[in-house]
Amino acid sequence: MNLEYVIELIKKGSIKWQRYALERMMERDISRHEVKKTLIEGELIENYSDDHPLPSGLFLGFIEHKPLHVVAAVDEETEWCYIITAYRPDSEHFEHDFKTRKK
Repeated sequence: MNLEYVIELIKKGSIKWQRYALERMMERDISRHEVKKTLIEGELIENYSDDHPLPSGLFLGFIEHKPLHVVAAVDEETEWCYIITAYRPDSEHFEHDFKTRKK
């Protein structure tokens, strides 16, 4: 997944919100603004280039010094970025850097 391309899509408004993502975001009190900010200013920490039907990736950003993970997929043919889910990572599943999964 190309981070610069994701940023370009988000900035031009080519973003589609999956129903599941919006439901989880509401449950977790995560705003669309926070998701977009994470994709634009954050870091791609896991690249799922073999995902089907579209390649996707896990992004890490910080909102008011709190970590946020966003999973997004990109369809280069249609030029859309799909938001799959967003959540706040915890120390039970991730190391202190919120990038490394615990084993």
